[in-house]
This record gives sequence, structure tokens and C-alpha cells, in this order.
Amino acid sequence: MTEPTVPEAPLSAGDVLAAVPETPTAVPTNSGPSKKPPVLDGKVWVGFDLGGTKMSAVLFDRKFDAIARRKKKTRGADGVEAGLERIRSAIDKLLEESQVPRDRLGGIGIGCPGPLDLDEGVILELPNLGWKNVPLKKLLEKEFGCPVFLSNDVDAGVYGEYRFGAAVGARTVLGVFPGTGIGGGLVYNDSIYRGKRTSCMEIGHVLVVPDGPLCGCGRRGCLETVASRLAMSAEIAKAAYRGQAPNILRIAGTDLANIRSGTIKEAIEKGDEVVDQIVRDGARHLGTAIAGAVNLLLPDVIVLGGGLVEALPKLYLDEVGKTIIKHIMPSFQKTYELKVAKLGDDAGAMGAAAWARRCAEQ
Repeated sequence: MTEPTVPEAPLSAGDVLAAVPETPTAVPTNSGPSKKPPVLDGKVWVGFDLGGTKMSAVLFDRKFDAIARRKKKTRGADGVEAGLERIRSAIDKLLEESQVPRDRLGGIGIGCPGPLDLDEGVILELPNLGWKNVPLKKLLEKEFGCPVFLSNDVDAGVYGEYRFGAAVGARTVLGVFPGTGIGGGLVYNDSIYRGKRTSCMEIGHVLVVPDGPLCGCGRRGCLETVASRLAMSAEIAKAAYRGQAPNILRIAGTDLANIRSGTIKEAIEKGDEVVDQIVRDGARHLGTAIAGAVNLLLPDVIVLGGGLVEALPKLYLDEVGKTIIKHIMPSFQKTYELKVAKLGDDAGAMGAAAWARRCAEQ
């Protein structure tokens, strides 16, 4: 799963798809002067991570080893039709570079944010891109002649960690990924837990501060308002402005867009105590919300992900871990493991592809 970024400005439908150089990743079995095709046994699977700032496509063999990759930035300059064409083009180029014919495609899995109709495979809305009611499943199935499955991007990332990363072998996995917002996902007995029509597990909108800060959803005191990287970066920017965080001020100034995970880590390591305290406060709020989920769901593995967690794993494991223990049923205290995600940027694509294969072969 990739770290969400602070948007520079709301994206229009036209900004989505400004052309940028693509970055295919060479694969040893398909490189060199002879360009021999990879030796494949069985179907291949595409995992596609469609985000507000970038799109990433990976082609996997039946063992889920990556055959080829492509990444593009997503911008809204050309509208939905151009966006769909870029998705089709990315998949086609994966197959072309790998010398894999279309009829070898077992399925395509796509993870994306926003409200989705999971059964029909329709993107109901992608606010950052200006997309509404896009029948992505139908369009791609017609184009590629294979089944296509949509999933929420965080669900896909959690499923990736369940199949290949930090939660291999677990029965129930709760994943929580703080970034610009805070995403959550749950895998139970090899299934992504979901609502009747769409995804659920919106842990970022659990109430943790009654009558607290206003959230983007319109309610007050949601977890996102105090524990997301965006919310903490805003508090850090205020501290820098007041002169309480000299390293942040030197490294990033007071520009919220420049206060990112690596910046925060560097400032803490160089001694900005107020920055350390802001992040620890956010981690404790995160632990409070996760404790409620533990009392309800009793996962045997809890996975924390996102760029800030990966930058400061010990801080998060310590603060979140202590807070969970403080708030859960005593009999639950030794029933789970708290871990940091392992797959990084690959989680979403791997999870989406694996979920597509799981659904296609049912």
C-alpha cells in the first residue's frame, strides 16, 4: 500500500490524466538483448492500484512473482475517458513488454478509494478525480475478455498483507493505515469483510474526541481529525510557526505540503520534542480506536501501515500497543499480534490481484 499524499488542490476530472513518463520495471526473465519471453505456467494476473495521485499496475505469474510493473501519476487534465484509456494502455503495455498474450490473463483486480458498488464493479465516486458512476468492471471485461474485480484500496492492501506480508497465516486481520486520512480493512477467513453493496471498516470516522475538530465528513471528533498524518502535520506546522519546532521550520518551513513522513522522522531524530509529542498523541488516539475494534472483532493480527508508521515503527508499536492494552478486555490481552506492514507500495497491487484470483476461482 502506498503513502497517501497531501493534495495540492482539489483535482478536477480534467487533471486526472496528464501524460507523464511511465516507469516500467525491468524483469530479469524478460530483459537483455534477446528479449526472450518469460517462462510461464498457467494464467497471469494483473493488480492495479488506482489512486488519487498515481496509478500502479503489476503483472503477476501464478505464484504471484512480479513479471512487470508500470507506474503513472494521475492528474485530471483529460477526463474520465482519457483515464480509462490510460488504464487500458497500462495493462496492454504490461502484457506487451512481457510478451504475454491477452488470453493468458486470468483476471484483473483493481483497488481504488471512494464509494464503490462492489458487485457491479462501478466506481460510484472518486472525488479527487471527478469520476462518478464509472462502470469499470464492465468496460475492462469487454476489453480484455477476463473477469475484473474491484475492491477498496485499503481492503486490497490488507488482503495483500494477509496473503504475502505481515499477516500470513492469520485467521482474522485488522489493517489500519494512517495517511492523509485513515483507512481500515478486515480480512476474515480469507474473505474481505464488506457491507452488502460497498466496503466498510471506516475506522477513520470512529468518534474519539466528542465535539472535537471538524472532519472532512462533516462530523466532529473523528479519528482522522487527530491521528491522520494530515492532521498531525497541521499541528506540527503551527508548532513550527510558533518557534517550537526549529528543525521542521528549517527543513520544511510552515508549508503543510512539505511536512511529510520523512520530514517528521528527521525532525524527531534531531530533537524537536513537540513534534515527537504530537505524533505520540496521534498514535494513542489510533490505539484507542483500534482497542474498540479489538473488543468487537478480536483479530489475531493487527497490521499498521502507511508512510509515517513505516518511518517510525517503534514509536507506533509502543504507543498504539500500550493504548490497546489499556482499553481492551483483560482476557483479550494476549490474543493478538501488533505488526508493521511489510509490503510497502506493493501491498495494494498484490492484494488486488490475489483477490481477483480468489474470486475468479471460487
